[in-house]
Amino acid sequence: MPHGSTSSSADSCPGPGRRIDDPCPHQRHRDQPRAPHSEGHTITTTWFITGTSSGFGRLLTERLLARGDRVAATLRRTEALDDLRAEHGDRLWTAQLDVTDTEQVRRVVTEAFKTLGTIDVVVNNAGYGVLASVEEASDEQIRRVIDTNLLGSIQVIRAALPHLRAQGRGRILQVSTAGGQTTYPSLGYYHASKWGIEGFCETVAHEIAPFGLAMTIIEPGATPTSFGTSLDIAPPLPEYENTPAADTRQAFLGGHFPVPNSAEKLTDAMIDFIDSGATPLRLPLGPDTYEDVRAALTGRLAEHEAHRGIAHSVAATTAR
Repeated sequence: MPHGSTSSSADSCPGPGRRIDDPCPHQRHRDQPRAPHSEGHTITTTWFITGTSSGFGRLLTERLLARGDRVAATLRRTEALDDLRAEHGDRLWTAQLDVTDTEQVRRVVTEAFKTLGTIDVVVNNAGYGVLASVEEASDEQIRRVIDTNLLGSIQVIRAALPHLRAQGRGRILQVSTAGGQTTYPSLGYYHASKWGIEGFCETVAHEIAPFGLAMTIIEPGATPTSFGTSLDIAPPLPEYENTPAADTRQAFLGGHFPVPNSAEKLTDAMIDFIDSGATPLRLPLGPDTYEDVRAALTGRLAEHEAHRGIAHSVAATTAR
């Protein structure tokens, strides 16, 4: 939960006769892991990470700098990383960034590549959550969650891709949650943004594979980061008392929502995953993510199969 040539052959991406989940020739290599870094991490990796003032972004930045990597860290208030800059010097590059400002996104991403030369991994981590039933959220809250989680993430990817293509290699990690494939009451607008960005990223994965680039959607489970405490909470409507939406709200506000995962272990798993060279489309992290997404997919498939007859019944008698 919360949280080369521009032309290609017809087989380079899904088309008529190919399902979206069929591996296309350019992507089959993505599931073949490369050799991991040697013990002691002797290879320096350069990362670009959004949303680094707290939570996963901050912890990931700390871990990477501690092992000798370079990090381009973006955040709304750069002074929040002054302690890390004092400790790690020019291996930490920072820039103020509001991902909802598209022109600023383009400028900062371009400056990061120009300053650091090469960026190996782009991590889309900045996010915003609103806790509200569909009726309770304000228009401003709805716009902010879509602008940050969906449009902001899209613009970071769009800004980075020309640079990644030019260097001929690179990885994009899109931080999503179990809520990108399943749903919980009172988080509808958050889900709208996460389902949207996962669909976008799945499309991007097909499009960038011919250029030697890879996309992975990271789906962390509930973790004791600042996300839960920083949720924007809409005023409740009395009509939603004693409903599933109210139950979720009370679980968050009362500190009863299950949080089974370690932020440190999750962050280390992300780093180890990059080091391994494996490039799956999705990486679930956390037993809650695994079980919730599995249940959602199993239920969806069962419902899908139940409609096999009517689905095929509308086919034209003569194929066009």
